[in-house]
Amino acid sequence: MIPQIHIEDYNYPLPDERIAKYPLTERDASKLLHYSGGVVEDHCFRELPSLLPQGALMVFNDTKVVPARLHFQRESGAHIEVFVLEPLQPAEYVSAFAATGSCVWKCVIGNAKRWKGGLIGLYGDNQLGLKAELLNRDGATGSVRFTWDGGEPFSRVLDIAGSIPIPPYLNRDTEALDLERYQTLYAHIRGSVAAPTAGLHFTERVLDDIRARGIEMKQVCLHVGAGTFLPVKTSLVSEHPMHKEPFFVGIDLLRELAAGRDVVAVGTTSVRTLESLYYAGVACIEKGAPEDVPQWAPYEREYPYSTQEALQAIVDYLERNGKDTLSIGTRIIIVPGFRWRIVRHMVTNFHQPESTLLLLVSSFVGGDWQTIYRHALASGYRFLSYGDSSLLERSSI
Repeated sequence: MIPQIHIEDYNYPLPDERIAKYPLTERDASKLLHYSGGVVEDHCFRELPSLLPQGALMVFNDTKVVPARLHFQRESGAHIEVFVLEPLQPAEYVSAFAATGSCVWKCVIGNAKRWKGGLIGLYGDNQLGLKAELLNRDGATGSVRFTWDGGEPFSRVLDIAGSIPIPPYLNRDTEALDLERYQTLYAHIRGSVAAPTAGLHFTERVLDDIRARGIEMKQVCLHVGAGTFLPVKTSLVSEHPMHKEPFFVGIDLLRELAAGRDVVAVGTTSVRTLESLYYAGVACIEKGAPEDVPQWAPYEREYPYSTQEALQAIVDYLERNGKDTLSIGTRIIIVPGFRWRIVRHMVTNFHQPESTLLLLVSSFVGGDWQTIYRHALASGYRFLSYGDSSLLERSSI
């Protein structure tokens, strides 16, 4: 049964001065709130390795933020902002970034009323000859064909002409420091328009200390979409549509998860990826192949399969088809009432009031989110993307 949750019940006062507009000078100097069994303790992020359970499996999202924001200008002088979201032609991320000369992307269009169609050129110096053509529009989004000269791949075009799309709640323009700091050290696979911000705190020193404790580290990849910034605009969460995000999980990690490892997920994107796997496995069992995970799949019925059975079904499917990576999408929403199957510990930042991410945290800690957030507010923690961090242990509820 789909939970009937009112988003107003997940509100809290967040003064603007508590939102971290810039990162600290040192990534791992941030505060770290540790929550376990209802008890809250204060630490520094550098202490994270000593708080992790020995023998655990730690999972990171190695997606890489692309300079997805482009500024164009019509002949009339009107400025049009185009924010690339996901590739349409070619539809695969790798192929779209490798395209030379032309590609089509789904985009968010700023000042959309001033652009009915036709070609527009890049604002300012345009040595690439980059132009955009609006093919169709649906509200604030549309399909845009990009064309350019010189044979550069589209990934290089974005590097030259685009800017990193920092979150709108920072209320400032992208600056030079964001090119480095709004990216994890281990970012590898291009595709996100927002950083998996729990990972921004990790330094080589912290990663080395984690390895020294015998904790194995693995990667998944979920490309974060612009929908991560969308507020819940409906009172009932059941009426809020979740955006689809593509993710990739290797067969070696799937085998380890099927063995029942104690999992520490870095960030809500890793959490959503890992917890989506059960439902991909159900599709393998019942339909013979994995499918994109629907938003409300966890709540619509009871499932008779164990977590191990579902994960092993994915492994078997990949082996039968000679594949080494699961590649699908997820719209999963994690709210109170969710049955947790894989993640036991989570590293995450502090999230916006009335957000789907706060609902996820509440579900994870058995509804005790207010204890955590009140403590953080009273203890000087910095909030949101460039803010401080927490290590949460899942409630047994």
